[in-house]
This record gives sequence, C-alpha cells and structure tokens, in this order.
Amino acid sequence: MLVTPSVALVEAVERELARQVSATKHTERVTTALTGEQSGVVLVDDLEAGLRVVDAYAAEHLEIQTADAREWALRVRNAGAIFVGAWSPVSLGDYCAGSNHVLPTGGCARHSSGLSVQSFLRGVHLIEYTEAALRDVAPHVVTLATVEDLPAHGQAVQARFPGASA
Repeated sequence: MLVTPSVALVEAVERELARQVSATKHTERVTTALTGEQSGVVLVDDLEAGLRVVDAYAAEHLEIQTADAREWALRVRNAGAIFVGAWSPVSLGDYCAGSNHVLPTGGCARHSSGLSVQSFLRGVHLIEYTEAALRDVAPHVVTLATVEDLPAHGQAVQARFPGASA
C-alpha cells in the first residue's frame, strides 16, 4: 500500500516496481502480492489525510518516507511496527533492529501489538488506596456502578464511609 499526496511519487514508484519486480528471484510471488486486493495506491490531499488512512489501515509494517518522518511516525496510532526514514527498511526490523517479526496482520494493529517479552509474562495488578484517596474517587465509583446496574459495587465503597454520601 502506498499512501501519498504526490502523483509524481506514484509514477516513480510504479516505474521502479516494474524494474525491480522483474529482476527479483520470486517475481511471480511478488507480482501476486502487488496485484492482490491488499495492495494499491491511495492518493490523498495531504499528509494529514494520509495519516488518517494509515491509522485506519493499521499496517503490519509501516514505512514513513517524508520530510519530518519521525514527527509523523510519532502521530501514528495503529501499526505493528513503524520504520522511520530512508535508513530504516522493513528488513532491518525483521532481522536486526530488535523489533519482532511477528506483527499483527489484517488491520489487527488497531487492537493488538507485535509479539514481545510482555506476551509471555503474566501481570498481577496491585491496588492500594488510602482512605483519603478512596474518599476522593468514591462518587465516581458509585456513579459507574449505578450506570452498570451493579449497585453492590457502589455499596462496597459507601459501606466504608458510614453516614457520608458518596
């Protein structure tokens, strides 16, 4: 997928693809990938529109090749791995840079991350409030419990402050 506001870039990429695909070892496989429904060009009005497109697409691998690439990359919310600028090709991430090769495909980067050490750890949440801290948030807990129709959750907070209206 190429997302760009530049018709000239689209034309240059198409010329370069024609040259490189015919010279690659797996010409047939690459041609199939580039002509499949998952591949294409999205011509946008500007980079802001392009950012909306790449966030909606949620690519497994996303290369940002533009001026101020790092600033644009920091604004992307949905991608498995983001490769910033001319010196950060996808193959670097696959083999050397430390990111993982196992990334969310099919737009799953909208809700999932790539495989990491965290994938194999089991976290335990530890919650410890002081009386003052609980008193501070009590009205919010009671409101949410009421909205969820779980009154006993709210009562579990209110019972700790007899005579107070939480």
